Order: sequence, then C-alpha cells, then structure tokens
Amino acid sequence: MAEKSRATIFPFGASKGGLSFTRQVSGRLRRSTLVLLRWMAIAGQSGALLFVAFGLGYELPLLPCFIFIGLSALLNLVISLSLPLDRRVNDYEAIAQLGFDLVQLAILLWLTGGMNNPFALLFIAPVVTSATMLSRPVLAISGLIAASLSLALVYFFCPLPWSEGGFELPLKFRQGSWIALIIGMTFTSLYAWRSARESRRMSQALRATEAVLAHEQKLSALGGLAAAAAHELGTPLATIRLTAKEMTREVKSGSALSEDLDLLLSQTERCRDILKQLSQRGDAGDLFHDNLSFDVLMEEVSAPYDNINPKITIDIELDGEGNPPVMKRRAELVYGLRNLIENAVSYASSHVVLTASWRDDHIGLTIEDDGPGFDSAVRDRLGEPYVSGRAEKRKAGGLGLGLFISKTLLERTGATIKFNNKARSGAIVQIAWPRDGSIEMETVEV
Repeated sequence: MAEKSRATIFPFGASKGGLSFTRQVSGRLRRSTLVLLRWMAIAGQSGALLFVAFGLGYELPLLPCFIFIGLSALLNLVISLSLPLDRRVNDYEAIAQLGFDLVQLAILLWLTGGMNNPFALLFIAPVVTSATMLSRPVLAISGLIAASLSLALVYFFCPLPWSEGGFELPLKFRQGSWIALIIGMTFTSLYAWRSARESRRMSQALRATEAVLAHEQKLSALGGLAAAAAHELGTPLATIRLTAKEMTREVKSGSALSEDLDLLLSQTERCRDILKQLSQRGDAGDLFHDNLSFDVLMEEVSAPYDNINPKITIDIELDGEGNPPVMKRRAELVYGLRNLIENAVSYASSHVVLTASWRDDHIGLTIEDDGPGFDSAVRDRLGEPYVSGRAEKRKAGGLGLGLFISKTLLERTGATIKFNNKARSGAIVQIAWPRDGSIEMETVEV
C-alpha cells in the first residue's frame, strides 16, 4: 500500500460540507487602463517628435507620424464612446488593442530610423503589460508580434533624422541591438509575470484567510446570540409558567383541561432547562467564555477529532510549573489549532500527542503524530499558499491553503511556527507564544 504524503493540508471542514474556496480568475486588464496607457503613449510620442523637430532642429516626417499618432487617439475616442471602460477586456480584445499599439509603434520607428532609433526599446512596454496583467497566451502572442516587427526594422526603415550626411548603424550592430531587445524583453516579462503571479496567489490566499476568520467569528458570536435569546425569553416563559400554575388551582383534577395544563407546565420546565443550558454557554462579553486555561483550550480544540477514527488516540500532556496559563479565546487561535490537529489526525497511524508547555518567557504547544511526516521536497516552503505535494487530493477540491491559513491566523496571535519531521516517522509542529500579554490574560487565576 502506498504511503501517504504529508505535504497537503486543507482547511478545516473542507471535506465535510464546510468552507470551500475556488480559485478566482484574475490578472485581466480593465479597458480603462489600456486607454489610459495609450493616452500616455500618445503624449510621449507627440512630445518626443516636437522636441526633436523644433528643439533639436532635425528634419522629421511629422505629417505621417502625426497621422498614425492620430489613429491611436481616434481608437481611444471610439473605445471610450462605444464601450464601457470599467469592464475587464477578454483575451481577444487585449490582443487586438496591444497588437494595434505594437504596429503603430513599429510604423513610427520605421519612419524615424528603425532599429537605429533608441526608442525601439519601447517595444518592451506592451509585452510587459501583458506579462503583468494578462494571460499567458496574450503574453506569447504580443511577444511574438513585438519580436517580428522589431526584426523587420533591423532591415527595413527610413533614414534616421540626422545632420548632413545621415547616420546609420552597421548591420551587425542593429542585429545585436535586436538580440539585446529580445533578451531584455524576455527577462523583464518573465520577471513581471512571476511577480504578478505570486502577488495574485497571495491575494487570493489572504482573501481565503479572511473568509475563514469571518466564518469562525460568526460561529463564535452564535454563543452570545444564544445567551441573549435565553435571557430575553426567560421573562415571558416565567409568566406563562406562573399563569399555568394559577389555572391548575381552579381546574378539577383529572379533567381534560387539567391534563393539558400539566402538559403545558412540563413543557415550560423543559424550555426553562434548554434556556438555562444556552445561557451557560456564555456570550461575547462573558469573562468565563472569553478566557480559558491552556489545558482546557487543548481539550476544546481536540474534542471534535476524538472519535473521527477509533484507531487513533489523542493524548494531551502538560509540562509546566504551577497552574496552566489562562488564554484569551480568539477565533484565530481556535481555528488555527484545530486545523493543525485535524491534519495530524488525518495522517497519523495510531497516535497524536499534544504537549502544552509554559515557562517564564513563553507558552508552547507541540503537535506530534506517527504518520509519514512532511514531504522533504516542500518542507522548507510549508506555510506558503498553494504549496501541495498531493495532486490527487487537490483534484478533489483542495487548493493547498489549509496550512497557509492556519499559519497566518496563528501568527496574528503572536505565535511562531516550525515544521519538522521526527527521527523515525512522523511530523512535529512546534508553536510558541511570547508571554507579553498578546495571547495570555494579564491576571492568571484558575
């Protein structure tokens, strides 16, 4: 039987109808951004032509150059008047618009010296835009268009505006400039694509973390709602009970109405017991609900997994002098610990050990299991979003966000987390909090 890998950790409850996350399609560009970038290009091209022609005194084919600049302006006006600018463009429109920009730039360069013109470097701009905000097919097509057009300008171009006698770089130099342009375009685009991809992945993971935290806070707030409801319902229920008792005194014993009143009294007693249980769960402002000792916290976060698999036992060990510290009940703390414990139970063969320790300078928790341990190939990257070595489980709906969410939530409480493997077999997760009041009550009383 193949051994299980420990690289994948999924959000708590994801496989049991709980929270689920779908990776959102992102990275598409808004139409308004393309229009704005084109206006900036129009202004830059116009300014450069006017400066060279009138500031430096070189002769330029201004009329044809401004005709093609005007076409860009006309395209912007048509798009602005006929299409909603706040929409995201699809791949086809992105290729069409960026292709137009590349062709327009190539024509301007053809009129002003081709690859002899230092502004040939601007071929990089549309390609980097594709790498940053658009899909890989758009990036590939825009890169191919830019490479083809710039290669044509190596051999075909109008003379570069210059003083008498003209100026033209040697062919080998132009070819070398084209190669340098392609290399620069490739590396810049890859860097921009990689950076944008990591940024989008992190944003998606953080949104998932916020969703988990909001869900956990809502669940925690249900206790307060139940307590408030119990308090408010207590008074009318007491009135009903008192009225029913008064009526039993005026009704003959053994009659049908007497039996109904007895049933009503028994049901009011049952309702009173239910409301009493609800009120004892505490609310968001209740001292005993908000604070709990470290050992009780361990029992609370591990309780949902005690009977998941009868072959696996969960032991809680305490290591510290005096009474266990009193912790602040926080949604981040409860969810983060439950997720890590669920993972340990999921991969353990027979045994999970939770060791709660406290010293003068820190509070610690170690979660150990006797499973296969973490995958050594990705262990150093554990805690990053979408890090997973279990492709078959990801196909079932997991995104590899569980460990990232747990680590992020626990770090919000001031914890530091380390992941290691045991010498023989099994995984160890070590969590530590400084005793600076961030997670512990200032006054420790049990």
